[in-house]
Amino acid sequence: MKSAAIRRWYIVHKWSSLIPTLFLLMLCVTGLPLIFHDEIDVLAGEDYEARLAGIPSAEGGVPLDTMLSRALADRPREVPLFMAFSPDSPLLTITTGPSPDAPGSAMTLLFFDRASGTPLGPAPTGGFMDFILQLHTDVFLGLPGMLLLGAMGLLFVVALVSGAVLYAPFMRRLDFGTLRLGRSKRTGWLDQHNLLGIVALAWMLVIGLTGAINAFADPLTDNWRNTELAAMTSAYAGAAPLSPDRYGSLDMAMAAAQAALPGRSPQFIAFPGGSYSSAHHYAVFFQGDTPLTQHLLTPALIDAQTGALTDARAMPPINQALMMSKPLHFGDYAGLPLKIIWAALTLATVWILWTGVLLWLRRRPGAVERRVAEIASGASGELA
Repeated sequence: MKSAAIRRWYIVHKWSSLIPTLFLLMLCVTGLPLIFHDEIDVLAGEDYEARLAGIPSAEGGVPLDTMLSRALADRPREVPLFMAFSPDSPLLTITTGPSPDAPGSAMTLLFFDRASGTPLGPAPTGGFMDFILQLHTDVFLGLPGMLLLGAMGLLFVVALVSGAVLYAPFMRRLDFGTLRLGRSKRTGWLDQHNLLGIVALAWMLVIGLTGAINAFADPLTDNWRNTELAAMTSAYAGAAPLSPDRYGSLDMAMAAAQAALPGRSPQFIAFPGGSYSSAHHYAVFFQGDTPLTQHLLTPALIDAQTGALTDARAMPPINQALMMSKPLHFGDYAGLPLKIIWAALTLATVWILWTGVLLWLRRRPGAVERRVAEIASGASGELA
């Protein structure tokens, strides 16, 4: 690689690393407890699934219309927004709000045992994990915060790519894994930064890309609703929104949806008027039947008044990528062993970021030019 190209890549790497560093450190620190959110819920006594036994709520139990009536009896001045199922336990959740388009802050999440129909109470709010999740997701700024963190994630990807480009020319005179700890602290930091960076490169690229995709979840969902969903429900265009008092049977709607998509397990129902449905439909989202496809959802749209099927089709590839990115981002694919690996790599990323900051703080005037000259002459040394 020519000296001019090395200089350009170094500048790209430096600024694409420095600009998002504080945000990335925050995301790593908050991401660690989120990796183990299931285990933390168990320790805090907030894992409802661990307390229940019986047929999974996705497979059967008390009729859905009965469960919905019990939820609305608890929240008499609200309307249903979502009903979610578990493939592993009788746990069923129903989300209500003051209106079909209520914001998340106005929603109430209720837990039920579908096997017995017993209400388990509302979900706790305002706890430690809620604080950590919101800080990690949008730094308490809503959509602008999500987009900001998405941009920082994309810069992180640029930093990783540019670092990988620079790795070969700057390390070609050293054996892989060399740690020159007997020299200056700065040289030790540089070697640790380079070694951990190249070892964890693929993982960091995955986390950076999936984090960026997750940050754009709301715009991607809005785009799906305004394009794909609008096309699926074009026959209802211009019709007045269906009022909640005219909603028909959920059990009839579920039967129609399962007939359209046989062999799949329902994950959740979106009620009319929300971001995942039209103003006239129950949107029943089904998950796949393999460990990989269980995160890919296919909606069946059922006329909420008549219970008749309107349409059922897979979501666009970008939305499928969004669905796949969420569990991959937090290591939710293979239980505790994978989560431990994710945590170890997160700690390695913290050290990579920190050594990068130390190298920049201890930078030496003109060191880059000297290092480029050393590479051209075949020598090995330090990089500013």
